[in-house]
Amino acid sequence: MTTTLLEETCARIREPDAELAAETQRRLDAKTKPPGSLGRLEELACRFAAIRGDASAAPPRKAVVVMGADHGVAAELVSAYPQEVTAQMLLNFARGGAAINVLARQAGARVVVVDMGVKGALPPVPEIRSERVAAGTQNFTRGPAMTRAQAVQAIEVGIGIAGELAAEGITLLGVGDMGIGNTTASSALAAAFTGAPADEGSGRGTGVDDAGLRRKIDVVRRALALHRPDPADGVGTLAQLGGFEIAGLAGVVLGGVAARVPVVIDGFICSAAALAATRIAPAAAASLIASHRSVEAGHRALLKAIGQHPLLDLDLRLGEGTGAVLAMNLVDAALAIVREMATFASAGVSDRAG
Repeated sequence: MTTTLLEETCARIREPDAELAAETQRRLDAKTKPPGSLGRLEELACRFAAIRGDASAAPPRKAVVVMGADHGVAAELVSAYPQEVTAQMLLNFARGGAAINVLARQAGARVVVVDMGVKGALPPVPEIRSERVAAGTQNFTRGPAMTRAQAVQAIEVGIGIAGELAAEGITLLGVGDMGIGNTTASSALAAAFTGAPADEGSGRGTGVDDAGLRRKIDVVRRALALHRPDPADGVGTLAQLGGFEIAGLAGVVLGGVAARVPVVIDGFICSAAALAATRIAPAAAASLIASHRSVEAGHRALLKAIGQHPLLDLDLRLGEGTGAVLAMNLVDAALAIVREMATFASAGVSDRAG
C-alpha cells in the first residue's frame, strides 16, 4: 500500500534529544551566574538544542509561514470585518506593510505568505504563494467545512512548505494566520479537542460586540451538535470544523518537527492548528514553542492541551504570526547566552564553594 506524505511525515517525528538538553544545561551551569538564574531562557536554550539535535547554539535562520483562507461560517455574521479583508491583508503582507512584516524584519525572519483559499481570486503576486484548495470552506453549521481529502491536501501543503524551508537551511519556524471567521473555526476546534464549553472557548476575535459574541457561541454549539467530532481524530475534526489555513498550519507544524526544526506557535488560531497536529502525531508536541498567551477566551485551554507554557503575555490578539516572531527574539537571546557568556574558568571568577 502506498504511503502518503502525511503518514511518512508522522513516521519521522521523534522526541527531542534529552542528552543534548542536559549537555546544554551543563554548559549553562558553567557560566558566570548562579545555576538556573536565567530561568526560562536556559530552558529555551536546552529545548532548542534537544529539538534540533545540535548543541552548537548557532544563531538560528528564521522564517514565519503566514497562511490565509476564507471561511464559509463568516455567513453567520461572526466577524466585525467583511470577508474581503482576508485577500486585502494577504496583499498587505506581500507589500510588507502589516504588523507581521514589521516585527519579522526586526527579528530577522523571512515571511512566507500562502494563499490556501481566499474567497476571491488574488492577482498574481510573486510574494504570495498560491496553494488554493478551494475558494474558502463551506459553512460548517450546515455541513463539514471541507472534505477529509481537502483537509489532507491542505495539511500536506504545509508539510511540503516546511520541508522546503528546512532544506534551504531554516532552523527556526514560526506560524501565523489570516482569515475572516477563523476565530470561530478555532473556537469550535478548541471545544471539540478540549471538551471546553462553547461559551468558555469563544472570544471576541476581531472585536465583535455582545450580539456578535452570542452569535459566535451559538454557531459553535450548533456545529458541535451537528458534527459530534471525535477529538482523537485530528484530520476528521479539521475537516468538520477547520479552515484551509488552519489545516495548512497543522501541516507546517508536522513538517517542521519531522525535520527537527523547532516551531514557534503564535496565538489562538495557530494553537488550534498545533493541537490538531498533535492529535495526528502526539510526539510533535514536545518540539513546539508557545510564543504567547492570547486574550482570546479559549487559548489557555488549547495551550494546556498541547502541554505548553507560553513565553510572553502581552494581551496580543492580532494573529499573523506577530507573537511568534516576537518570541524568536527570546530564542536568539537564549542561544547567545550559550555561545557568548563567559564561564567561571575563562573569566577568572570563583565558582560556588564546595
